[in-house]
Amino acid sequence: MAPKNKAKVVPAAVKATPEAAPEEKVTAGEKRKAEETPPQEPAAKKEAKTEEELEKDSAEDKRPAQKVACGFNSVDCTLNVVPTLAGKVLMGLNEGGMQYLIAGARANVGIKAGRYMYEVKIIEALNPTEASQARSKVPAARQLVRIGFSTAGSPLVLGDADTGVYFDSDGGFAVGRQRTGGASQRFSRDQSMAVLLNLDASSPNANTVSLFRDGKRVSKPQPLPESLHGKALFPHIAFRSVSLQVNMGSLPLKALPFSCRMIQGAATADAVVAEAAAPKDGKYEVLVPVAFPDEGTFHWLDEFLEKNPSYVELSDRKLQDWAASSGLPKQRGGTNDKPLFGYGLPSMDDMSLRATINAVAPIMPRNYVVN
Repeated sequence: MAPKNKAKVVPAAVKATPEAAPEEKVTAGEKRKAEETPPQEPAAKKEAKTEEELEKDSAEDKRPAQKVACGFNSVDCTLNVVPTLAGKVLMGLNEGGMQYLIAGARANVGIKAGRYMYEVKIIEALNPTEASQARSKVPAARQLVRIGFSTAGSPLVLGDADTGVYFDSDGGFAVGRQRTGGASQRFSRDQSMAVLLNLDASSPNANTVSLFRDGKRVSKPQPLPESLHGKALFPHIAFRSVSLQVNMGSLPLKALPFSCRMIQGAATADAVVAEAAAPKDGKYEVLVPVAFPDEGTFHWLDEFLEKNPSYVELSDRKLQDWAASSGLPKQRGGTNDKPLFGYGLPSMDDMSLRATINAVAPIMPRNYVVN
């Protein structure tokens, strides 16, 4: 009987692989570090792209500079502005309801051509509160700074009309009441903020305003509305619950990346001066209209103030308009002669604000209409 053939067992072919490198022992700490460390990006991607600065050094200007000292005329300041050191420091009244109202001040030298700048620095931040006898806790007045430009005769609360533009401390830019958030960066105490106005027709940034913080640009050039083209624009500042240092020239507190003349050094041909309309005999007038109730008194007053802008109205309705411009809710109810004060703020509702105005007005040199 033939022997059975035994099947031969052939081992499976093993694919040839390159010799593996000896494994290294990796500690848990090294593994975690490798996982946490992001891969390195190419140098080109690492470096943030910076836009080219289109503003260049000012050319030498041999034209005569205007000689008027830059400051603030009393008629171009709200009643709660206290200018000191010849207008180099602006402070505000912060008692008797005044702490809720925005203070505004427009400079006496404006620009109609060329490129110029001025600086503002917050040197004191305040937190005024109500008197201790207030029954309930009321919100404190929020700190606020607006720096920009406006035309002569514009409302003193910057942002009340389309005749002014400004940057604010919250990082916004506004043309009148139309505000764009994130157009610049926030700023706070001890930072030197420079506002640059470019009206040079030959510049790529013509008819724009820009903001710089401690010498570095923090906003793109913001275009001026066409309604302001060709008009003289005056430095304008609005603030609340802060004290400000104002520098109009001749040297900046913080140099910009390019040389630029300041408002004080503006050429006479580029500048417009707002003269203070002081009476010849040094005496101001107080006008007290007498009329029957609801017989058109306020219509007459509106027409009078339009024709005589040097007069300041002292009335309850004017206080409410000022409060509305400062962000407080518009009040309803009452009459034209006696509007209702119901803000929920003790020093506003108990008419402490009116008493403060009556105490301050006699020491502020200007003409008044008491209604």
